[in-house]
Amino acid sequence: MLHKPVLNTWQARWLNRCRDALRNPLYLIGAAALLFLAYTIVWPVLNLIWSTFVWRTQDARLTPAADPGHLTLYHWSRVLASDMSWSLFYKPVLNALAVGVTVSALSMVFGCGLAWLVTRTDVPLKKTITFLAIIPYLLPSWMLSQAWLTFFKNSKIGGTPGILQSVLHVTPPDWLAYGFVPIVLTLSIHDSVYFFLLVGAALSSMNSQLEEAAEMAGAGRMQVLRRIVFPLMLPSVLSGFILIFTKAVSSYGVPALLGTPVNFYMISTMLYSSMRSRLTTEANVLSLTLMLITMLAIYFNQRLLGGRRSYVTVTGKGSAVTHVPLGKWRLPAAAVTVAGMALIAVVPFIVLLLQTFLLKDGSLSPDNFTLHYWTGGSDPDINTGEKGVLQNPIFLLALKNSLIIAGIASVAAAVIGLLFGYAVARGKNTAMGRLVDQLSFFPYFIPGISLAAIYITMFAKPVLFIPALYGTITIIILITVVKELPFTVKAGGAAMMQIGPELEEAALIGGASWFTRFRRLLLPLSRKSLLSAFILVFIGAMKEMELIIMLVTPRTETLTTLTFYYVEKGYDQLTNVVLMIIIAIVVAVYALAVKFGKADLTKGLGGQ
Repeated sequence: MLHKPVLNTWQARWLNRCRDALRNPLYLIGAAALLFLAYTIVWPVLNLIWSTFVWRTQDARLTPAADPGHLTLYHWSRVLASDMSWSLFYKPVLNALAVGVTVSALSMVFGCGLAWLVTRTDVPLKKTITFLAIIPYLLPSWMLSQAWLTFFKNSKIGGTPGILQSVLHVTPPDWLAYGFVPIVLTLSIHDSVYFFLLVGAALSSMNSQLEEAAEMAGAGRMQVLRRIVFPLMLPSVLSGFILIFTKAVSSYGVPALLGTPVNFYMISTMLYSSMRSRLTTEANVLSLTLMLITMLAIYFNQRLLGGRRSYVTVTGKGSAVTHVPLGKWRLPAAAVTVAGMALIAVVPFIVLLLQTFLLKDGSLSPDNFTLHYWTGGSDPDINTGEKGVLQNPIFLLALKNSLIIAGIASVAAAVIGLLFGYAVARGKNTAMGRLVDQLSFFPYFIPGISLAAIYITMFAKPVLFIPALYGTITIIILITVVKELPFTVKAGGAAMMQIGPELEEAALIGGASWFTRFRRLLLPLSRKSLLSAFILVFIGAMKEMELIIMLVTPRTETLTTLTFYYVEKGYDQLTNVVLMIIIAIVVAVYALAVKFGKADLTKGLGGQ
């Protein structure tokens, strides 16, 4: 007679834990999240690092010493210590760092000043100023570059010069038309909105009793700002600085438009150039450099904040914000601010829109107005026969692809963010929950163009049961979802933490399965968070350039990459038509979100 084996205490405990884990949806979701994150983030990064230390078959065209499959330091030596290192690596790195620091500093001054004016003074027209301030966020960053060229373009790169030269007969110098100065100014105008939103929210929530107590003790206004307001705003300011720095150093669209004509290369544009020249491994080294710069920036940010233990700005007592009276300067301050914001946010849009109706730039005569660039057919005398945008089948394909990518990626990112957020919130005291939280934030460290280079390396050929994804819409949707994980998972986790676990427990006692609880309870209660995540991802996907520029093929053309095709051909009016359509879609979606979903970026600012 056979006897069943007797399990010892440790084995029985381990077996019970395994059974509980298999029955607990939290562990199943967490395990699925870790597998997804490992496959889409960890493994690609490790694969990229490995590729820089191995000979490839293609390397035979670079050196006869290439031995495919064997280890080598050749690629690192070629990038860091060769005759081409200065132009390939060091100069682009220095250019990127200079642009990143300058853009962050200018954005900080402009964004923080505007936030203080709106939240802490009695300036009128606050809602108007706030609305004008967020317009650049809704626009692609390279739209401002296109507007800059419309005004300042000279005859260096051919084509019709800008308004300054063709209308006013003043030839802008190269340093003003292209290169460092216009790149910094256009990026600063576009990115300062992040400082405005971050610092504005912190200033709006700061307890004014801290300032009142200091003033009662005899402190002057400047002393209050220096000793109380500035230290409490430090986390928001540093977060904004690092966010904008990482965005600026990895920006592609603006440097490509304004820097390439004068050979002003940054890491991002050099990386793209290396990929197009089939120097894939060198491009991977540049990608790792971008990632390292981003990680170091975030590390120093954490070290700067690490010494401070408390940044409390909201307490249980009243927190009404004190407004500094501007006296006789109220109306002049409002007028100058509104005029300046309109000049930055509205005038470029109007100029580019007007240009789409001009047959030839610079002439406003009635016979020069046309709809050709919108609806015209092929005319060999105009843009070498290129059809109007709405008549071009390539545009229709790009529009379809853009809407599909933005729509599917937004829904997927919002739902995945909520599921992963569930694992983070409900498993916050477990190693699994903390690991999901940390890995889902990792894409924040990877610049968009670097992540694209990683995905080309990984998905150019079949891997396990996954077919080759390069050249398909699937890879663009996947990379969009992955890149947005740091924001969607944080939003999903915050939503789950607001839903008490006792609600789930009550439903469980009532016999509801986890899927039923998720569908009938968690989804409805987190509807606002889902909508906010959907809107942010949709707007970002419609404007995206850096993330997808290297992944797009003729079959997966998008509206943003179509604009760059037109730019390369010198078709300025067609470029602007596509930009107007992108802007119309983004603004319409945002307006619908504000009206029906109350997902307003400016909520809490400007007296709203």
